[in-house]
Amino acid sequence: MGAAGAFAFTALPTASATPSASAVIAEVYGGGGNSGATLTRDFVELGNAGATAYDLSGYSVQYLSGTPSSGSTWQVTALTGAIAPGARYLVGEGTGSGGTTALPTTDATGSIAMSATSGTIALVSGATALTCKTAADCAADPSVVDLTGYGTAVVREGSGPATGASNTAAVARADSLADTDDNAADFTSGTPSPVNSAGQTPGSGDGGGDGGGGGSPTDPGTVRVHDIQGTTRLSPYSGQTVTRVPGIVTGVRSSGSLGYWIQDPAPDTDPRTSEAVFVYTGSAKPTVAVGDSVLVTGKVSEYYPSSTSQSNTEIAGPTTTVLSSGNALPDAVALNATSVPDAYIPTASGGSIESLALQPTVYAQDFYESLEGVRVTFADARVVGASDAYGELWVTVKPDESATARGGTLYSSYDQPNTGRIEVMSLDTTSTFPVANVGDELSGATTGPLDYSTYGGYNVQATQLGTLVDNGLKQEVTRRQKKDELAVATYNVENLDALDTQEKFARLAEGVAVNLNSPDIVALEEIQDDNGATNDGTVTAEATLKRFTDAVRAAGGPVYKWRYISPTNDEDGGEPGGNIRQVFLFNPKRVSFTDHKGGDATTATSVVKTRKGVELTYSPGRIDPTNAAWEDSRKPLAGEFTFQGEQVFVIANHFISKGGDQPIHGRYQPPARSSETQRAAQAAEVNTFVTSLLAADKNAKAVVLGDLNDYEFSQTVTTLTAGKVLKPLITTLPAAERYTYVYDGNSQTLDHILTSPAVTSFNYDVVHINAEFADQASDHDPQIVRIDLSKCRRR
Repeated sequence: MGAAGAFAFTALPTASATPSASAVIAEVYGGGGNSGATLTRDFVELGNAGATAYDLSGYSVQYLSGTPSSGSTWQVTALTGAIAPGARYLVGEGTGSGGTTALPTTDATGSIAMSATSGTIALVSGATALTCKTAADCAADPSVVDLTGYGTAVVREGSGPATGASNTAAVARADSLADTDDNAADFTSGTPSPVNSAGQTPGSGDGGGDGGGGGSPTDPGTVRVHDIQGTTRLSPYSGQTVTRVPGIVTGVRSSGSLGYWIQDPAPDTDPRTSEAVFVYTGSAKPTVAVGDSVLVTGKVSEYYPSSTSQSNTEIAGPTTTVLSSGNALPDAVALNATSVPDAYIPTASGGSIESLALQPTVYAQDFYESLEGVRVTFADARVVGASDAYGELWVTVKPDESATARGGTLYSSYDQPNTGRIEVMSLDTTSTFPVANVGDELSGATTGPLDYSTYGGYNVQATQLGTLVDNGLKQEVTRRQKKDELAVATYNVENLDALDTQEKFARLAEGVAVNLNSPDIVALEEIQDDNGATNDGTVTAEATLKRFTDAVRAAGGPVYKWRYISPTNDEDGGEPGGNIRQVFLFNPKRVSFTDHKGGDATTATSVVKTRKGVELTYSPGRIDPTNAAWEDSRKPLAGEFTFQGEQVFVIANHFISKGGDQPIHGRYQPPARSSETQRAAQAAEVNTFVTSLLAADKNAKAVVLGDLNDYEFSQTVTTLTAGKVLKPLITTLPAAERYTYVYDGNSQTLDHILTSPAVTSFNYDVVHINAEFADQASDHDPQIVRIDLSKCRRR
């Protein structure tokens, strides 16, 4: 809406399209809602200078900044309908906070925040964003029907752009709509004078400045829900009051964010415009009931659950009139493998996708956005994310999409986020939410309004839940290692401290003693200090480990010993005061730990050659703990072990989390994975350490393991394995078994075991005991590798 920046250009080419004798851009105004403006909204007005109606089906109006950079993109508003001979067609765009007068009812709605002083508008015979950024290139594009550059626009027609545009002035053609393909000659500046296809002007009624008001208190206003929703992710009415919007109540939410959904039973023909909207009642519990026919007056707003999420279009501060009750609800839209597109979401060169015209037949997230608030339904859906403590679960409406061996949905690459996943919640506060595991089924129909939230994105707020079918998912138990096999495992025990309940200790211990079958070495992540989140400077974990190893023994496991390095207080991230760290447990009856004293929180261990062979300077020791890569993060723990006379080096890791990354369903596409930078640096540090070990002894047997907080296809793992110094064992499993964690219905790999080239004889297993279950001891699954050192080849 504000003026664009300026750059110096010389010898600018000019566009030279054939002058239009039919559809043209008649008027352009980008100052709506700006300081000093009367109108609240930007607009583009089209005109038909021809003798027959001009069909706009599939057309668009597009906007480019006046001085486009390499990253600039055309913003698109799709058009429908036609322009009658001699008539006008009004396209409403971005709304500002100023102004007092609304446009007359628009013929098409967008949300582009046009510059008041400089920009380019194109009428295009298609809805795909243009790619031209010079006048010559745009003139050569046959899809450009007409083009208007104003202010100092680089892309324009003829000798120069139209001049005089401002917060209070539009640029417009003469009434004759004469077009000589010279913007400077064809347009003059003046007071904005928008006219719609009905010939209405601001204040002339029918959707003007009163937000659709006028008439009897029981008569619907002129603004409908699909007008409010528009054809993009943002409402063209945002910030405006709308009057007596009609709809049928389809769902009522009486806890959390209070309010109800209304849906217009008389939809328009545009598949991009949702026919439903959420009415937010603030702190007041809604008094309407499902089936009520209502008229709602209130202010349209875009509510953002988080800074990177998409928004929910809402009507806030409502005044509601109930006209009748017990009305039939609009038919629910089916979500299934046919209706939901396979492509996930559009991109916008790293920017916001909010102003892009929706393409609901192309992208799943556009399809869901076009149904924001609408009653949807699915049937007989497999659970792919277990029920949680908040009354939520995930299903897939595409049963054949990326199925795992145990009934989940596999996340195998960034470009395959699995479009069939949908989150399910319940609006019924009187019934118990089903306790479902992955692989179970919601049988029959699940129906309700489609909502959006920070955690997971689009979700069904069920007024009717399918019946849970328990398909009997069982915890796995791995086989016991053979006499000559060294068993090494990793397990994230999720912030375990000495003050936790005995039940938590017992369940985690059972995972080690029973499900992992008592490995010889266990690398634990997220062992907290002896008083957990109490932030009093305590850093030791002796009491925590004593309780845990006692619980393992009680569960039938061995008497483990342990080694660790206490962190500096509050320097390793995680829960404040908790001081999480990695710990080695080992069974002294099977394996011995080689102690090299002197390791502490800030002293780095390294690889040295001695007369006895390769050793660590400190064991246990930390890898370069003062390096910036480990800032506010856990430092790797390295240790030497001996099994049946063979030396093994083990490095336990817990890389920095994905906190701060943009969500895959958010408004910024592609999403920024900002945390990846530090994980890549951490991976490089561990890779350097392993490389130094192999340089000292190419036959060194190393096991690198832990919670890397990244996928097997990530840059983190690529960096960690650079030079082929490590092999990620997750890639040795069948594809449908490659996961250790379930997030938003995606089964994915965050935990890893990797081995050096000399480890050639092994048996590897991810042991699924937590991530797929509603009742979890931890949110991670453990994993184990059994190595037959006697069969490992020397190189």
